[in-house]
Amino acid sequence: MTLFFAILFYLAFAILFAGVAYKVYDFARTPAPLSIPTTPAPISTPGVAFRMAREVVFFESLFKGNLWIWLFGWIFHMGLFLVLVRHLRYFVADVPAWLLFVQPFGKYAGFMMVAGLAGLWARRFLVERIRYISTPSDHLWLAILLTIGLSGLGITFLMHTDIVGVKAFFLGLMSFDIQALPVHPGLFIHLLLVALLMILFPFSKLLHAPGVFFSPTRNQADNPREVRRLAPWAAQIEKS
Repeated sequence: MTLFFAILFYLAFAILFAGVAYKVYDFARTPAPLSIPTTPAPISTPGVAFRMAREVVFFESLFKGNLWIWLFGWIFHMGLFLVLVRHLRYFVADVPAWLLFVQPFGKYAGFMMVAGLAGLWARRFLVERIRYISTPSDHLWLAILLTIGLSGLGITFLMHTDIVGVKAFFLGLMSFDIQALPVHPGLFIHLLLVALLMILFPFSKLLHAPGVFFSPTRNQADNPREVRRLAPWAAQIEKS
């Protein structure tokens, strides 16, 4: 199982890194010839940066659109963020003081993550118009994320595993010195689903994570009079 998970995570990381890098490159090279920021919009670059910060941290547009979706979405994403920060301890030999401080918050943030996911998934069953447009992949992603959260909570509070051994395994992966992975069914399920998430991430709707930074309705300043935007074909005609 140690060799299986070592190969699996090497493969998952390669696919995740290459897939996200290509998608970001594809987003960046896609032309945006029209000025289409959602108004009221900032008219300067610092204003755009501040707006993007509010969007990423507080989900401002979702808050204005639907409070219930915003609530469950924000709880899930903030819980996930704290959980991910807490997991950094498995990838550094000497845990810094600030990461030690975050550990208790990240430990219980798993409940936030699961609660938010449960609310978002319930919405896809209980709200008729959302149920109508939900696809199998929508349910699949929520099921994977929820199972990852529940298995992580189970390992933390119910079925304890050798976290020192888990840390040694991942530190060994980073230095290509494979160490034995503790034998634990709950841990195997947790890691298997995490690897699956990493592999499928570049091909899923979860790409809204980097994609939000390339949304022209959010990353453009409201300056259509000051800056002229031309489509490539229009620019060629103008030059000729």
